[in-house]
Amino acid sequence: MSVICLLLGGLSTELLAHGVAAGDKGFIQQSSGVLLIPFAYLGAKHMVTGYDHLLFLLGVIFFLYRLKDVALYVTLFAVGHSTTLLLGVLTRVSVDAYLIDAVIGLSVVYKALDNLGAFKTWFGIAPDARAATLIFGFFHGFGLATKILDFEMAPDGLVANLVAFNVGVEIGQVLALSAILIVMNHWRRTASFRSMAYGANVAIMTAGFVLVGFQLAGFLLLRSTT
Repeated sequence: MSVICLLLGGLSTELLAHGVAAGDKGFIQQSSGVLLIPFAYLGAKHMVTGYDHLLFLLGVIFFLYRLKDVALYVTLFAVGHSTTLLLGVLTRVSVDAYLIDAVIGLSVVYKALDNLGAFKTWFGIAPDARAATLIFGFFHGFGLATKILDFEMAPDGLVANLVAFNVGVEIGQVLALSAILIVMNHWRRTASFRSMAYGANVAIMTAGFVLVGFQLAGFLLLRSTT
């Protein structure tokens, strides 16, 4: 439960935008040329502090006990995230950041409901978890690509810096997921895990709905002022 509390605590900051700190925004906007290490660091920082990504990944690995299963699902998410991050920026295709972040919030809701067995109860069949992880990975990457496009990165060194950023994202994902797995594995060995698993997934689902609500509120507020 401590993992969930930490992630929920992060929801109080930067809820109305895909998390890129103001200082990082300034660096991205002013940078020119190939800067591999700084952009790799920014990518890792984004993933480690990206509560939306971490909540989704927490839901994905919640009931995965074998390392090869964790590796499979994390790889699917990484492929989806990397593909739309790179293509979104390079092709300059974007949508409203609030709407894409609302979908990301829904991905958290989906995974919690899946863990709770809701789809099986409601429809008699559950979505393919592997396909869903890949598809939502596309949305997660597209959300960040949309925000990066808003920063108008310099064309000089763009491809190299994007690749470095993406490598950093994957490094950050491994670091964050390793910490989560350590806590989860300890929790799973306790007698309270089974009794608290339901409540934990309800908390994850609630956090997802909060994300969706704030993003939609931001979208409506923006439209009302333009």
